Amino acid sequence: MIVRVGTSLPCPPEEAWAILLAWERQADWMLDADRVEVVSARREGVGVRLAVRTRILGLPFTEAMEVTGWDPPRRLVLRHGGVVAGEGTWTLTPEAGGTRFDWIEDVRLRVPAIGELAARLYAPVLRWLMRRAARGLRGAVIASGPRRR
Repeated sequence: MIVRVGTSLPCPPEEAWAILLAWERQADWMLDADRVEVVSARREGVGVRLAVRTRILGLPFTEAMEVTGWDPPRRLVLRHGGVVAGEGTWTLTPEAGGTRFDWIEDVRLRVPAIGELAARLYAPVLRWLMRRAARGLRGAVIASGPRRR
């Protein structure tokens, strides 16, 4: 299943990138995540590993994630390694007045026998969660204010 959302952020890509990479602060704007923790020695680049305490349909679990694509400040790819399999891609593109943030999740649910059906039923929920998170990210960018140059 592929789900796409996007929003405009009122800041340059470098500032948006810095907010995205404040790993432990992601739960502030990604409201289905309760906690994000870096579990690797490195905090930047391919190979960064995360433990994300999250919920699917209200059920809590910890998802292992790993950075598999890294092109600052343009593109970040995270591989899901738990109940959700696949990858999410965040892309930052300069636009008039700021940055376009696009988020694509290409995922499937590892649910025996009913995985495809479960994914189809979950797609609208995931889209809603991603839209809410994109709005939360925009709010976090606005709340951070302009950087001093």
